Amino acid sequence: MLRNMATSLFLHERVTTTVAKAKELRSYAEKLITQAKKGKHQEVRKEIQNKIAYKKLFEVLAERYQSRPGGYTQVLKVGERTGDNASQGLIRLVS
Repeated sequence: MLRNMATSLFLHERVTTTVAKAKELRSYAEKLITQAKKGKHQEVRKEIQNKIAYKKLFEVLAERYQSRPGGYTQVLKVGERTGDNASQGLIRLVS
């Protein structure tokens, strides 16, 4: 599940999900971005299997965050989901 959500995050730069999943995704995605910044292609390739997301991670996102020491994502609470009243959150990549 985290692989798919991370792929969507890298492709669309924002994902709406529950707050608990967003917090889990934050640590997972930030580790992948850090590995991409260091040029560790094999470790990232094991996790991200979508070619477009993989290419964007290395060519766009790693370059964008090269001078940033961490904190690549932000989790915002956006309310409750209708139906089961679960707390919703928006996770996005910071600029």
